[in-house]
Amino acid sequence: MRAQPAGTLARSALIVSALLSGSVHGQDEIHPEIFQDRVISPDQLAPLPEDKEEDFNSDGVPRSIRIEAVLSAVERADEDYAEFGLNFGGHRETERWGSFSLDGTVFRRDGLQGEPADWIGTVTLWQRGLYVGSHWQVENGLGVLNTPTLPVQREQFRFFLPSVPFVGGSTHWHDREGGMHLQAAMGRAGLFSGSRIVAFDSADGNVASFGSQWRWSDRWTGAVSALATDGLIVPDPLNGSQFQDGRTEAFLASTAWSGDRHRVQFNLQGSSAERGDATGAWLDGVSRLGRFTWNYGLFHLGEDLAWGALPINSNAAGGYLRVRYESARWNWNGGVDKIDSVSGSGFSGNYATVYGRYQVRHNLGIGGNINVRDSAIATDFSTRWFVDRAGPWGRSRLQLDQARTDSGRREDLQLTLDQDLPMKQGSRLAISTTLGSVDVDGEGRTETITMAALGGIDIGDRTRLDGNVRWTRGSGPAAYRGADINLSLNWRLASRWSLQASVYRSAGEQRSPFQIDPLAPPDQFFPLPSESSVFLSIRYEKQAGTPVAVLGGGPGSAIGTVTGSVFLDENDDGLRSASELPATNVTVILDGRYAVRTDSQGEFEFPRVAIGAHTIEVVPDNLPLPWFLAEDGDSRAVEVRVRDTTRVDIGARRQR
Repeated sequence: MRAQPAGTLARSALIVSALLSGSVHGQDEIHPEIFQDRVISPDQLAPLPEDKEEDFNSDGVPRSIRIEAVLSAVERADEDYAEFGLNFGGHRETERWGSFSLDGTVFRRDGLQGEPADWIGTVTLWQRGLYVGSHWQVENGLGVLNTPTLPVQREQFRFFLPSVPFVGGSTHWHDREGGMHLQAAMGRAGLFSGSRIVAFDSADGNVASFGSQWRWSDRWTGAVSALATDGLIVPDPLNGSQFQDGRTEAFLASTAWSGDRHRVQFNLQGSSAERGDATGAWLDGVSRLGRFTWNYGLFHLGEDLAWGALPINSNAAGGYLRVRYESARWNWNGGVDKIDSVSGSGFSGNYATVYGRYQVRHNLGIGGNINVRDSAIATDFSTRWFVDRAGPWGRSRLQLDQARTDSGRREDLQLTLDQDLPMKQGSRLAISTTLGSVDVDGEGRTETITMAALGGIDIGDRTRLDGNVRWTRGSGPAAYRGADINLSLNWRLASRWSLQASVYRSAGEQRSPFQIDPLAPPDQFFPLPSESSVFLSIRYEKQAGTPVAVLGGGPGSAIGTVTGSVFLDENDDGLRSASELPATNVTVILDGRYAVRTDSQGEFEFPRVAIGAHTIEVVPDNLPLPWFLAEDGDSRAVEVRVRDTTRVDIGARRQR
């Protein structure tokens, strides 16, 4: 190759330079128009036209008030009664004392079980975000509450300790720098009751708890707590549950070591109750190695071990091992348990479980689950096979469940099709169809078909219909025919006033037959009688204040709304199906400060939330056992967009 003369190279360089600079042979320079991003920041959007009906007061601190008058007629089993009362609530932000949230009911019930009419209800006041000194953050509660639990004692993999409802007071102090937690609570034991209007019936006994958590060092954490309760919660044929005499005193001590990839926690528990004294100990460990997560542990739980008013795991000793793998296409886990009865009168044997899901395409996934429980007496198993697909008709799941229990001498089969339909803005609809059969030795075969729908739709600018409907027809010795209905029609009368009419009918809660895990907490679904009721309510709401302006935002921030639900995720797919039950009266907290409770459909709402990132936390205070929230399921990050509604549905799981 011949070398180019130096002059030629120089001239070429000048031409290229001129082309790049936009000037050749004396031509005028051409300056292309500089691109400018014309996407307007949500914070700078022009305000919406003023609502002539909205007389918003921007003076003072942010505050709100809600009052709802409710009238209902209820038919429950053989009883007819009426309820009249008020739902009320609100919040108030302060500069020095944190934020206050109020939620309560007060109502009169007539004609129940021939008892005289009486005024009952529930009131809960929370103070959150109170800062004392430079390190301490304080939360105080007054009214109807649940006993608090320490963070390290909520991090359990195989064993769950329930909270106890009571009326009284509680406090939680957290040293944000030192890691210290201090908790205390005291009050009167009781039970939640009521239909559309939630009440709390206090019992004769008391409840008291204390807890402390601290850091031994950078990697070591310790905790100790004590709980004393008067009474035990047992099934009741009319109300679902009731208190029975019996005092329980229990303590729990925990210590945990956390590394970069590994964590180990040891728990020691003791209890004293009328049934006897008992002790228990268990060791939980987790190791995260690449895409694999290993959970393992040992346990020895004495007979009649107790914690509070609800039953817990007891009379079992052994160990467990679980492994979980996650990748872009594969998600699978499996494990084995070895269990021996401490007294010799309980379950002794082995339990194994395997679950897998494969993402075939971006819109198609398949999977299944097998559980086997084996003992010297019987071998029980359950299986689940499913196909998930997303398409023009929304998200679909076809699922087949089967269970055979030699111990119960029955076989169950259930085929379900769940469909979440695509709907226009402001509407949602999910439908479900189930074909099932139950074959019990000595009784015969019962076949059932169930159809369900869940959703909501805007009817004009001021009216909305929400609810769910379930229709069942069966044939056989245990056949059931009927319909469950929960419908609400909301009509916005004015900017602050709304009217709601509701129809509710339930045949009672049904327990799924597909749970065979011997270490799962005892099922708290007590059989309930059928119930029919009609509700009518009128509601007044008012919001004001601008220094913090909106929930979680600064002065003048653009706003949106956060809504959602908490539900019992029966098929464990993370989506709320039409056949899945709501989790009612569960506390939901926005950004650790603003609290609401779910309604009879499991729904919650936070209006006027600042745009941007926020955190929704579910407190499993009234979540029925054996349902629980997964390690990453009790807290969700949400992004609020300007003048939009962000929805988040949170499903509770249970061991199988």
